[in-house]
Amino acid sequence: MKLVRRSCPVCRSNDDSQIVAEPDFDESQLGELSFASRKTPEFMHFRMLRCPTCDLLYANPAPDLEWLRERYREAGFDAGEESRYAARTYARELASIADELPDRQGALDIGAGDGAFLEQLVAAGFRDVSGIEPSRAPIAAARPAARELLREGFFASDLIPANSLCLVTCFQTLEHSEDPAGLCATAFDALKPGGALFTVAHNHRSISARILGRRSPIFDVEHLQLHSPRSLRFMLEDAGFERVRVKPLRNDYPVAYWIKLLPLAPAAKQSLARGLARLGLAGFAVPLWAGNLMAVGYKPRD
Repeated sequence: MKLVRRSCPVCRSNDDSQIVAEPDFDESQLGELSFASRKTPEFMHFRMLRCPTCDLLYANPAPDLEWLRERYREAGFDAGEESRYAARTYARELASIADELPDRQGALDIGAGDGAFLEQLVAAGFRDVSGIEPSRAPIAAARPAARELLREGFFASDLIPANSLCLVTCFQTLEHSEDPAGLCATAFDALKPGGALFTVAHNHRSISARILGRRSPIFDVEHLQLHSPRSLRFMLEDAGFERVRVKPLRNDYPVAYWIKLLPLAPAAKQSLARGLARLGLAGFAVPLWAGNLMAVGYKPRD
């Protein structure tokens, strides 16, 4: 792995004076699931800076692009149940967004995993639905109807014709992109006038993140940057989106998943999980405001 210096990937500032965390990273501890979605956190991270211009936390230096992409291609997947819970959460918010779209023709999910949200889009009446996912394992694990809508790869400007989509979604993926501002700009170009970008990201300004500090699971080797309400709004408006809305998002997950995220020793988490399983509570869904943000921006109609 080679580390490469970078500017703020949202506003391109080179002010690196605000160091939030020194690196805590051991490459030998990486495993098959280290770059998988909804994994057990290793509590490792790169050197993290806060941008004084847009309030983004970002890794600087960060791993080179080819090293990162290979990790994502080969990442495992063991979160099918959690994926379906997340898809239902996002579908709950989709209803109000869909009413403001020009139509329901053409929708793309970036970082689509096993395609659980694609099924929600189809159920909501969207047509010409597709997802792009860099990891092979979640595509292989997808249900047949969703697998047909998935393609393996990384989102890029040459994949989608301009002005062809009514909706682009991107859930818990901005943190992983080497160029999140570029991703938003490309999504903007792909959208029809009046179309929307709907995204969900971790909030480094959330109460849970402030309490746990670097023991928060959002400080992770996967995450090249962490957003705040200010940085998300800055990025969408800078890309050209209007009527930008940013708000906290409530997540519903089984108790067993919330336990997986706790900053406890593995043995303690396993013991707690076994105890809850014996009581029949491990699969009980619990809603929490766990420090996530959703943001929606619309492409101007003119």
